[in-house]
Amino acid sequence: MQLDILTPEHKVYSGTVYGVQLPGIEGYFEILENHAPIIATLGKGKMKILKDKNTTERYEISGGFVEVLNNKASVLIESAVAID
Repeated sequence: MQLDILTPEHKVYSGTVYGVQLPGIEGYFEILENHAPIIATLGKGKMKILKDKNTTERYEISGGFVEVLNNKASVLIESAVAID
């Protein structure tokens, strides 16, 4: 799945991933390859990029939106800070 993560200032991430875990406004959810089309509002929390089944990247985000269409996820967020 193609994942693009953007803030108003810069591109946080762009690449092929296994999936992504996101903080929705009503709780966390996960988007994997071939997910059905969706648009969702994101809240403040931790986002985990699943590069493959063993490699991840984590960010603290402060809200935004995600759109999934044709095996591509576009995450538009206010800010993102890398965490360990």
